[in-house]
Amino acid sequence: MESKYILVAESGSDITRELAEKYGIVIVPMHVSFGETTLDDGSFPIQKIFDHYETTGELPKTSACNPMDFEKVFDELHERYPEKHILHLAYSAVTTCSFQNALIAGENRPYITSVDTENVSVGQGMIVMRTAEYLNDHPEASLTEVLAEVERLKKKIHMCFFPDTLVYLKAGGRVSNAAYLGAKVLNLKPMIEIIEGKLVSTQKKRGSMLFIAPRIVAKYAEQYNLSKEEIILLWSEGIDPAVKEKAEKAAVDYGFKSIKWMETGGVVSTHGGPGCFGIVAFSE
Repeated sequence: MESKYILVAESGSDITRELAEKYGIVIVPMHVSFGETTLDDGSFPIQKIFDHYETTGELPKTSACNPMDFEKVFDELHERYPEKHILHLAYSAVTTCSFQNALIAGENRPYITSVDTENVSVGQGMIVMRTAEYLNDHPEASLTEVLAEVERLKKKIHMCFFPDTLVYLKAGGRVSNAAYLGAKVLNLKPMIEIIEGKLVSTQKKRGSMLFIAPRIVAKYAEQYNLSKEEIILLWSEGIDPAVKEKAEKAAVDYGFKSIKWMETGGVVSTHGGPGCFGIVAFSE
């Protein structure tokens, strides 16, 4: 039986085109501006972000989906599927105005519900995809039941990542010059976790990514009692292949049954820079 719902998410969820097609998820592009030129997230190679910064010294600027972006998608979907309810699972509301813009677009459109996932990047993406799986298994679920499942997933999801360099966070004003210099001198990398929608630096690890990545897999899994059914390892353009190899071996050794890699898109890569590594999984 076909689902009564259509799932919508921003491109900042880092759900690939192939996964969006597999799960029937509609992606609304966020935006990245290179000087006076603004492009849809996902419409250009990620390396363009790093090349722009290297050549101009200016960090590209990211921006949320605006109300018109959502109105266009919502109206097209409603015209095509008038009998279906549109469920928008939004990028963290405390990091961008995308959720608020979706609420504006949804005014006087009772067939739309927007929910703040309180997550970003692959964390948001996993909530959206698990919701799609739930809808596939429960096609007759009421909206109340679906929203309860989303809340359950929100409580169980855990995500952390390590930027390989603080240059991009510093350029974007997200770390002070003093913190940047201190981290550089001491070879420290902040562990950034998504907590109640906010990106919070919870720990600092000393050493190279090649040293940190494989060791954090088991520690993070134990800290949050992560389910061994599936782990997502996230990466950004420019990561050392040896880091991926060692991290995946660590996940295998820990006993994860399914190990998948997902790449950060334009929004997260703009702030995290090249060579990021992270973990996304659900707790037991």
